[in-house]
Amino acid sequence: MKKLYLLSFALLTTILLFAQYQYPATKTVDSSDTYFGINYKDPYRWLENLNAPEVNNWFKTQADYTNGFLSKLSGRNELIDEWKEIDKKQVVQINPIDFISGRLFYYKIIPGEKVNKLFYREGLNSGAEHLLFDPLNYFKRKTLSISGAEPSPDGKKIIITYQQGGSELNTMNIMDVATRKFIDVDITPVFGAQWTHDGKAILYGTTKNFNTNTKDINFGLNSKTRLYVPGTKKESDRDFFSNESNPNLNIRPEEYPSAWVERFSKKYLFAGRSTVQAENFWYYAPISQIKGKPDWKILCTPKDSLTGNLIFFDDEVFAMSHNNAPFFKVLHTSLKNPDWDNAETIFEEKPGFTLLSLSRTKDYLIANFTDGINAHIFKYNIHTKKQRKISLPYSGTAFVGGLPWDATKTNNGISIITSWNKPVTEFQVNLDNDTFSPSRFNKPPVYPDAYTKLIVQEVEVKGHDGAMIPLSIIYKEGTQLNGKNVCMMESYGAYGSPMMPSFSTRRNSLATKGVVIAIPHVRGGNEKGDAWYKAGFKTTKPNTWKDFISCAEYLIENGYTSADKLAGTGTSAGGILITRSITERPDLFAATVCNVGCANVMRQEFGANGPANTPEFGTVKTV
Repeated sequence: MKKLYLLSFALLTTILLFAQYQYPATKTVDSSDTYFGINYKDPYRWLENLNAPEVNNWFKTQADYTNGFLSKLSGRNELIDEWKEIDKKQVVQINPIDFISGRLFYYKIIPGEKVNKLFYREGLNSGAEHLLFDPLNYFKRKTLSISGAEPSPDGKKIIITYQQGGSELNTMNIMDVATRKFIDVDITPVFGAQWTHDGKAILYGTTKNFNTNTKDINFGLNSKTRLYVPGTKKESDRDFFSNESNPNLNIRPEEYPSAWVERFSKKYLFAGRSTVQAENFWYYAPISQIKGKPDWKILCTPKDSLTGNLIFFDDEVFAMSHNNAPFFKVLHTSLKNPDWDNAETIFEEKPGFTLLSLSRTKDYLIANFTDGINAHIFKYNIHTKKQRKISLPYSGTAFVGGLPWDATKTNNGISIITSWNKPVTEFQVNLDNDTFSPSRFNKPPVYPDAYTKLIVQEVEVKGHDGAMIPLSIIYKEGTQLNGKNVCMMESYGAYGSPMMPSFSTRRNSLATKGVVIAIPHVRGGNEKGDAWYKAGFKTTKPNTWKDFISCAEYLIENGYTSADKLAGTGTSAGGILITRSITERPDLFAATVCNVGCANVMRQEFGANGPANTPEFGTVKTV
């Protein structure tokens, strides 16, 4: 136990001792850009060229130095051993895909294994189990992972998309279920492959001319949705939805044009154009036009302020909107004549309760709300037009929804609930009487009591401009608030993604050893609705890291930790949060981790994935 504490302490205080270490040298270059009359120096521009030998050598020397230091830390091996033991407590996890023609198709991950495998069995609850695709052993000398699977409407074939060796490129193939053999040619890259209702064709997204160079800035531009007929050559696929095939729609190069069919509205085709912008831009057309060129009609545009998936009951469509409702409301209109300006309001905005998602069963529309920490679930009967709150087994992050193959037939659904100190637990739920029972698919793992009996505090911290920032604090019972505790802060703050309560064995293992875990719910997420998101967005982005800083100050002022024992981390877009926090207030943090993080957003839009992210972060090209 002492060694494990020393490991945590050593990791978080190493930065204070940097003077005695000889880090590998990093050269600088004379590089800069001028934007709007201001010159910005960029001395590390040379590191952007990941194909250059000197860049690869720099990364290698940095990694070797770091690994050499970490390997000498006292307690490191003991902590790794504990994590291995915790991993052994994992249980078999089944993720159902579809139940069709008497066959249940599902992903399954077995404790100790690295990736999902694809299975099917005859019958929903029992029957012989068959392994369809093992990504680690299907091809010799190839390391794969499954990125998607969809059985055909008759259950005899299945689309499988997979990635190789950590690549982000998806390859699509079609397997014959009876023989478990691929029967069609590879297509790469593929996004969102889906069967048409009759099972005779496949809609899939791809880059222009099947570009597979992910480092090319044009990689994601001018993409398309194509229609593929199994057994034909991919070069003969039809350009089904793109700016090239629909120039009248003026789809921008950075927008992703996608087309699909909906399980719950079989009379129509649907299409959309998207970036990272939350608001939907959707079209629809009669399903009969799938064999020709669809006459696309507008279903909604960003000005309608609709986000998330739309839920269909045949011609009736329900959507969540933040139009004059920053916590979101639920609207209803008809596909026969969609009119969002005069749509019926099903759920009024509930201030303080943010609507996260919608789902459905046979007779109910289900609205999943959160107060920023705990879930609040409501159902609406589409026949009686009455709504009622559903009582959950316990508080935490929760989702209630219907199983796709059952959602038009029964009011049976599935619920998943978790919290900071409660493992993910899956339930079956009967929406007619709101009863919860153990899931037929998955059982929760049983962890040591120390992992589940942690203290959880939910507080609000006054930010730099007076905004009240929710802060979740997790720690071991008996922890003294004397400023001597190591503390790890983690947050994100982008794309309207909330930091919802979730059980983490890695995080909780540190808490059992006296480390305080702190999760600030900063602006840029949507814990407090769309206004909270937009308050950490583009020109208001500084609020994201300033909120993080305010929470760090609170933790220090209230004795949870001190500056020489405080660490912070952010991942991906959370890299903006953590890098700006330490450059603005380096005195507050002993160590930080920028995990595959965005650290130079002014250069991000010039990378392969950059143009599509300008709706979130803005652009340096225009004011």
